[in-house]
Amino acid sequence: MRTTRTTTAYAAAALAAAAALTLTACGSGSDDDGAKPAVEISGGSKPGVVLDTPKEKPELVLTDTEGEEYDLVAETAGKPTLLFFGYTNCPDVCPTTMSDIAIAKQKLPRAEQDKLQVVMVSTDPERDTPKRMGKWLDAQDKDFIGLTGDFAAVKDAARSVGVHLEKPVKEKDGSITVSHGAEVLAYSPKDDKAHVLYLAGVTADQYAKDMPKLVKGQNP
Repeated sequence: MRTTRTTTAYAAAALAAAAALTLTACGSGSDDDGAKPAVEISGGSKPGVVLDTPKEKPELVLTDTEGEEYDLVAETAGKPTLLFFGYTNCPDVCPTTMSDIAIAKQKLPRAEQDKLQVVMVSTDPERDTPKRMGKWLDAQDKDFIGLTGDFAAVKDAARSVGVHLEKPVKEKDGSITVSHGAEVLAYSPKDDKAHVLYLAGVTADQYAKDMPKLVKGQNP
């Protein structure tokens, strides 16, 4: 049986800066087919919170869904980019997040859709082969980018942007628990830094409202 636990800590909206954390621990079947994360933000009433200190894009070279080497920094340079760490066996937050982003993206003009890069990095690379990630992401949006590879490299990259990951754990019943932060980081095409962060629970309509500005490198 799959189980999910999600814990989110929000700072009071009255504070000028706060620490935000979304950590989800998802249990999944054996195979169906640390740094403390803290991010300073301004305000707390909007779906996307503006980071007091923009985050550099992590230096990460992994394998994409075509089996080719993909350099995250080089491939997304100068492009509006949404970055999410998750996995295909996730029973709830991952498919919901990617689906909401896909729905929102479809509301953009075609030219802006082509500019937006949506990248999902696997937190369960042992099971998330390029082929599996490709099939899973194609069901969301065929232009979504899936990356998989060395877990240690993925964890370091996530830590660098304040997202907490834990190595997948195989339970006694054969299920696998994968704990990962559910944040989505939005990188500006102007400086390739993440200025906006989204926590779990942001809806497709909320993403759609922000996306036109994100594509232009503006804060929502």
